[in-house]
Amino acid sequence: MSTVAQNPPQFLPTESQLHMAYSVCRGITRERAKNFYYGFLVLPKIKRQALCAVYAFMRRCDDIADDPSLSARDRRQKLDTWVDSFHAAQSGLPTDDPILLALTDAQRRFHIPLGLLDGLAFGTAMDVEAEGAQPDSSGLTIHYRSFQDLERYCYQVASVVGLVCIRIFGYTDPAAEPLAERLGLAFQLTNIIRDVKEDASLGRIYLPQEDLDQFGMTATELANNPALDRLRPLLEFEAQRAFENYRATDELIHLIAEDSQPALWTLATIYRSLLEKIVRLNYDVITKRVALTTREKVTILGKGFLKRIS
Repeated sequence: MSTVAQNPPQFLPTESQLHMAYSVCRGITRERAKNFYYGFLVLPKIKRQALCAVYAFMRRCDDIADDPSLSARDRRQKLDTWVDSFHAAQSGLPTDDPILLALTDAQRRFHIPLGLLDGLAFGTAMDVEAEGAQPDSSGLTIHYRSFQDLERYCYQVASVVGLVCIRIFGYTDPAAEPLAERLGLAFQLTNIIRDVKEDASLGRIYLPQEDLDQFGMTATELANNPALDRLRPLLEFEAQRAFENYRATDELIHLIAEDSQPALWTLATIYRSLLEKIVRLNYDVITKRVALTTREKVTILGKGFLKRIS
């Protein structure tokens, strides 16, 4: 007598398990997402929960990729194991990890393509892989030769985030996708400008070699607190690229669901305001790390709430 093979039943978490899982993700986001969390607060609860789950997943990927106690090879293996665990949870296997519980629920609820979530993890792995690159004579590694190379990196670590976000925000016009990619690029360029000193001290040079050459800078000079009058023209050049891409906000905001428009406005305004603050400080990212104050971010958040209720 033959038997018919049956697929095992999918694991379905209880409502209380999901509530706990989303609470954990919300706590991670509140503690670690110094800018993103303010934008999330303007969203309806179900969308806010989903974005917190996505952020917590990304945060775990980042923490693995940046773990100084592990070799680059071990970090990549640990990251692969983490992504495999997500795939298993998504396929219906049981998990007790709150991040995976919440992310799996959010992925199904908002129909987020698995390839995009895999792309988030792959983006964090790019820094791990770059550590294996051949350093120059100074011992520093310039990660990207051209701006096109840097754009590919920014796509993986930031533009993919934008594509995930608009799935949760809600949109129907495919024109929203390239606009979300451009906004992600603007966010990442802002981070690179702000963190140029910190990254260089860690041996990471994200500014493209062709741009360094254009402005007569070297990786060694970047890593050794360059004079601002030497660094400023280079950072201004990169900032103009970021400002150009921030213009995507004006078009994108009308293509996403109305209940998500205040959140997008808040996120973009916080990041653009950070870049504007760097400009007001004459690009002095050497003597201190530039950041918006809590008061500045709360002011933007308040305006975002007004947009939500108007």
